[in-house]
Amino acid sequence: MPEGGLRILQVMRAPVGGLFRHVADLTRALSANGHAVGLLVDSLTNDGQTESRLEALLPHVALGIHRFAMPRVLGASDVTALLGVRQLARSLDIDVMHGHGAKGGLYARLGGKAVTLYTPHGGVLHFSRSALSGRLFHMLERLMMARTGAIIFESAYAQATYAALIGNPTCPARIIHNGLASEEFAPVTPASDAADFVFVGELRQLKGIHVLADALAGVERADGSPATLVMAGDGPDRVEFEAQLARLGLTERVTLLGTQPARPTFALGRVAVVPSLAESLPYVILEAAAARLPVIATRVGGIPEIFGPTAGSLVPPGDADSLRAAMQAALDDPVAAQSEMRARLAYIENRFSLATMTADIEALYRTLTARP
Repeated sequence: MPEGGLRILQVMRAPVGGLFRHVADLTRALSANGHAVGLLVDSLTNDGQTESRLEALLPHVALGIHRFAMPRVLGASDVTALLGVRQLARSLDIDVMHGHGAKGGLYARLGGKAVTLYTPHGGVLHFSRSALSGRLFHMLERLMMARTGAIIFESAYAQATYAALIGNPTCPARIIHNGLASEEFAPVTPASDAADFVFVGELRQLKGIHVLADALAGVERADGSPATLVMAGDGPDRVEFEAQLARLGLTERVTLLGTQPARPTFALGRVAVVPSLAESLPYVILEAAAARLPVIATRVGGIPEIFGPTAGSLVPPGDADSLRAAMQAALDDPVAAQSEMRARLAYIENRFSLATMTADIEALYRTLTARP
């Protein structure tokens, strides 16, 4: 490792979804820049691709991949895990601990004497102040502010929501958007038998899958045949969702692939749909836009920051009628859909790059550790 490299431990709970994609990208980039990086993840949570994803990171984690049982909710087992994290941080002589998500942020900030950074990634921002768990996590956020070197928000929305729920950070705070690698901006060519629409994400209510099913039921192609949808992902609400598809008579129109990588899946559909009820700054929209797919999405979280000049086409969350109208419009006028796609692509190309994201985060690490 070149002189001046930092010893960095990235901490998160679930090694799945967009949060893991962010940590994996950051880990590779930091390693390439001469830093020694380690990864701390939950031993309890995974999906069909978790092991292969972690294995792919092994060449980039000089400090190893470490696992502790990190329950989703707070409990007595967190005490044991925190003791293990503190011991790990000491043994690895960590300079920077960067926690991602609510539980990752908790462990990073209570896990030792290293400089600590925290990126919420939605996480605690999705907890309602009306729920006991929400009030507890918000209180913990306020208490841990004194142990936080800096907070990184992946969107202006996340920063505003944090201020509204928890208060303005008393530590340094930066908005650093997620970014894509240059090769991800290569176009994806739809397969000859591609479905009309494609969804990539977790099969859970928060992702708006029930709204998507209701909307699809009324969408038709120009020849009057019913529109089709392919979906990649898995999650806790899959069984309930499959029952909904059966009730609506959509089983033959919707193909469920299970967990699959996003980019190859985009070739299986012509228009990406992201009907989420809540988000921070979802990678799937960046990925679909970079792959040159038209994207239909909801006006939640930081999605308007990605859509930029095309944000007027966003639909209200939870509104099946509005989503149906947007999906029908994409089929009725593909020329307009392609025109909007090109405008969105031009907007994100220079604003959401992995190189910029990494440089900004690395500069913050350097500032906080006072390393040249």
